[in-house]
Amino acid sequence: MTTDQEMADDRQRLDALVDTDDIPGPVAAEFLALAAALMNATTVRGVLQRVVEAARAVVPGADLVSVTLRSGSGFHTPVETDALATRLDEIQYRIDDGPCVDATRKSGLGLTFCSDLATSTRFGAFGPAAAELGVHSVLAVGLFPDGDGPRMGALNVYSHQVGGLDELDRDLALVLAAHASAALAATLASTSAELEAAQLRQALQSRDVIGQAKGILMERRRISADEAFEVLRSASQALNVKLAQVAQTLVERRAEI
Repeated sequence: MTTDQEMADDRQRLDALVDTDDIPGPVAAEFLALAAALMNATTVRGVLQRVVEAARAVVPGADLVSVTLRSGSGFHTPVETDALATRLDEIQYRIDDGPCVDATRKSGLGLTFCSDLATSTRFGAFGPAAAELGVHSVLAVGLFPDGDGPRMGALNVYSHQVGGLDELDRDLALVLAAHASAALAATLASTSAELEAAQLRQALQSRDVIGQAKGILMERRRISADEAFEVLRSASQALNVKLAQVAQTLVERRAEI
């Protein structure tokens, strides 16, 4: 449990980071810049790149930052501030154990933390491997924080120092993860809507061209609509080509029929 002295120390550190004047301090300014940048981000990678840059800037103990994303084929690291962060992530993916993997599966805040990887046995082989690479502290926050696992991924923060990440670092990482999650949700929703609209347009275009092709066949061969469709379907199967593509070719070359 946090002591009164520790709480006072945290307040003092925050006071040093954030001015109380009208001009925002560096942490507040960074979060304002992050919010503005996330509003303009149109891709998942764009959102995540801005988040890792912000984490590196505002989390005092952060030496390396990365994001883990989870998909049907497993985990991967799309963005990082240093190649070593990706190397650390990939060790965890390979052994299927470690803070960034744990944070994607953990319920509640999805917060995973270790202050001394060299001596901890919590993550099996990962702790000694990370320490050998010069990284001794880590924290990971699931995306989305304060939700039910499994999550889409995690925000990972590494420090070269034993005890290099403290409670303030964890609080800031949680706030950043919440920003990232909200922006990702908006970006994915927008992408999904755009994809759905594109698929609808394609379906309508395909239906239109199939109708044109059927009309040409009905006129030239004196057959019914059902018979014209059967001609197109048979050609599609015989050529192993989509029906809409067969119809498009027929429309484009109708003068030859």
